[in-house]
Amino acid sequence: MKKPILVGLAAAALGAVAVGTLVVWPIGFATEEIELSGDVERGAYLARASGCIACHTDFAGGGAPLAGGAPLKTAFGDYYPPNITTDLDHGIGAWTVDDFAKAVRQGIDRDGQPYFPTFPYPFYSDFSDQDIADLWAAFQTVPPVPESAPDHAVSFPFSQRWGMKAWRAAFLTDPSTEPVEGKTDRWNRGRWLVEGAAHCGACHTPRNFAGARVSTSAFAGNDELPDNNKAPSILASDLVTEGWTVSKLAYALRTGVTPSGDAFGGSMGEVVAYGTRFLSQSDLEAMAVYLLGEPKDLDTARN
Repeated sequence: MKKPILVGLAAAALGAVAVGTLVVWPIGFATEEIELSGDVERGAYLARASGCIACHTDFAGGGAPLAGGAPLKTAFGDYYPPNITTDLDHGIGAWTVDDFAKAVRQGIDRDGQPYFPTFPYPFYSDFSDQDIADLWAAFQTVPPVPESAPDHAVSFPFSQRWGMKAWRAAFLTDPSTEPVEGKTDRWNRGRWLVEGAAHCGACHTPRNFAGARVSTSAFAGNDELPDNNKAPSILASDLVTEGWTVSKLAYALRTGVTPSGDAFGGSMGEVVAYGTRFLSQSDLEAMAVYLLGEPKDLDTARN
């Protein structure tokens, strides 16, 4: 047998071993059981802030709440948000709160397989046990819908969940939600919402060849969103240049109306309609303050 053939066979064997190792490679980490009582009202509020209803409901198709969302059409294929109602077979009715916690905070399903990053679990990894308990309590009030969401329409190799293990190793990072000393409570609350629950960076940050956010360009805008949508820069300097103020931005997040009198369209219109318009005025202002900065930061952004 010729040497090039032997080399090729050896390379193929090594590749097969590498893939096999990746397939069985365990991910995630063990956590203590959550035994806290959840607050339904707070959980419903957090679900709105986190975009759960907007993503997992096909409003345009007349779908039932949380029974599965409209497809996210990306360069890798079409991803369908799943049914997360209390249905035992088609939703999450057979789950435990710990299954739910692992899915939300670690992006791992009940079988130990990784979710695709179209599910913005990286932004939720700092949710507390109480946050999870509250969300779980709220989801338990959702009527079951006995329908499965369509399977993802994604071509090989992007359809292989085991490949997401390598993706996680290369690109998965924790959100920047921890309080910053010296900043106001309002600014830190806005940080927790913008960088975490509301996952603004999921749309307003460009992506690399693998669909991961480019951390060095956080909030700089993204012209290649699913369904041919675009998200502008929400850097403080750009927002100030466009005439945004804290009050105007908070108002827009509640009403969808911009300072020019125009209305948000596309995916941002859905974010407002099914999410941010339900938030308190103080939380909307906190998000605006975090993005624009406190008064002294605004002076810097103008210069």
